[in-house]
Amino acid sequence: MTLEERISILTRGAKYDISCSSSGVGRKNAGGQLGNTKDCGICHSFTADGRCISILKLLMTNNCAFDCLYCLNRRSAIVPRASLTPQEICELVIGFYKRNYIEGLFLSSAVERSPDRTMELLTETVVMLRKLYGFNGYIHLKAIPHADPALIQRAARYADRMSVNIELPSERSLKLLAPQKTKESIVRPMRLLARSYLEEKESKRFTMIPAGQTTQMIIGASPDADGTIMRLTQNLYRIYRLKRVYYSAFMPVGNPTSLLPAVPASLLREHRLYQADWLLRFYGFDIEELLPPGANLAEDVDPKSAWAVCHPDKFPVEINSATHEQLMRVPGIGATAAWRIVHARRYGTLDFEDLRRMRVVLKRARHFVTCRGKYEGLKNREPELLRAALRLPGAGPLPNGRLPGRSGGAQIGMFEALSNTETTETGLSVLTGQF
Repeated sequence: MTLEERISILTRGAKYDISCSSSGVGRKNAGGQLGNTKDCGICHSFTADGRCISILKLLMTNNCAFDCLYCLNRRSAIVPRASLTPQEICELVIGFYKRNYIEGLFLSSAVERSPDRTMELLTETVVMLRKLYGFNGYIHLKAIPHADPALIQRAARYADRMSVNIELPSERSLKLLAPQKTKESIVRPMRLLARSYLEEKESKRFTMIPAGQTTQMIIGASPDADGTIMRLTQNLYRIYRLKRVYYSAFMPVGNPTSLLPAVPASLLREHRLYQADWLLRFYGFDIEELLPPGANLAEDVDPKSAWAVCHPDKFPVEINSATHEQLMRVPGIGATAAWRIVHARRYGTLDFEDLRRMRVVLKRARHFVTCRGKYEGLKNREPELLRAALRLPGAGPLPNGRLPGRSGGAQIGMFEALSNTETTETGLSVLTGQF
């Protein structure tokens, strides 16, 4: 098998790992080294100066000893198998960097032979990239469950960010669909990385995973409700100080099994989870306010609007006197708009036209605010009528659960053609939660 064929297989096998976020670390180029990192802009994002830079997403091997039923690379899957050596990966990264194809690496792997052996090879790769090849760019490395903590800690000294994928939101689902993994095998490295990150942060050295750690959950492969998923998410942010939790709508891959759904999970559900995640991280919400443990997020309106409809006693708020915390809870007012309102009030009172100039989404906000005592929302504030007014036309799921403008939620690999990929300006992004 040629090198190009192996790369094609291993990039295709890595496409379901979500890494489309900012690097979270800034580091300038050093003498005799290659590359640098920016605080934002990794993986097809835009930096502050307008550059779009990309990251190579790659598996070291897809030859897996585990048999996780939801995984494309599981042991029982009938797929082409391939592997790359640490030296081949290093030469590939440096070659791509010198040709200006990439500015970073996202490296993961199936579990070949044993977790320790796999983690050892991953660590050897990043050490070789840093020490032998002088690569100073961004590296996101996957930690392998069940691997020796000493190997994970050594890898953390050379990676900018690491992640341990939870995959499934409950221990029961993990035992059913990924029997070789355990809750402790995932939580232990996560705990180790969290402790290392906090120690480095307190000492202000930032030599170990300066960009922190992330994780990913598959949505719809198990019967776990959104309430369960978001409670786990909140605990991960608070206990393990994760930088980001990613949600990936389940997509059937490989041989079908009766333990998994036969159809893809709804991308609208994935989108709502990202919106709720945004509320937890940036808007001061607690999951207990948004939904009970066994419930799912509403699909017809966003989580913030759903909360506002259920709390009529909190609204309307007066724009010219409401606190910043109150403004952040108004549907249609985002973090930037709330800051602009608070800043502008120092120089005079505001009206609805001022809010429009500040990019407040008045088609939602007008039902929950007053300006100088004036109210422009629905006169009849019955919850059913308010909910109908907040429902976005055309934003509901299609019969197969897809979002408008999405072609089935297909993930695109590095070597795959884009001819069947549908694009539209009206499609909803599922990787942002601002509203």
